[in-house]
Amino acid sequence: MNWLTAVRWSPYAVGIGIGILSWFTFYISGKPIGCSTTFARAAGMIERLFRGARVDKMLYYQEFRPVVEWQFMLVVGIVIGALISSLLSGDFQWQWIPAEWAAAFGTDRLTRLVVALIGGILLGFGARWADGCTSGHGISGTMQLAISGWVSAICFFIGGIIMAALLF
Repeated sequence: MNWLTAVRWSPYAVGIGIGILSWFTFYISGKPIGCSTTFARAAGMIERLFRGARVDKMLYYQEFRPVVEWQFMLVVGIVIGALISSLLSGDFQWQWIPAEWAAAFGTDRLTRLVVALIGGILLGFGARWADGCTSGHGISGTMQLAISGWVSAICFFIGGIIMAALLF
């Protein structure tokens, strides 16, 4: 049980675990793992609070119904699992500004909030435009040997390396 309390797990073990989870996902639901659709559905649920049944008539929400379904629960499980993992490993801490960010850009919370908000909006826009996120294209797409999944995964790594070099 020591591996459950480790701060960092082997990327090979985690990759195998995600692969097995992907197999079960395909077997049980017939759909690939993905998270970005959940955020679109959640936006529809929030919008429904203000606009009522009119939301259900929108073309976008006819395709991506704003309901709680298994992918929504996957996202909830990711958050809860991350919390449990950090608590078990003793690595949990309240941290509003990561040390790497503070060293590179300072400790102004407003700047951090604005950059995080803009980044989240761009990430969400890109995921909807690409019709999927890193887990949808990078994990499920490559597992299906889809060319789009491999192109996406390669671009994720290239983009990540470039942004890491620019930011840090």
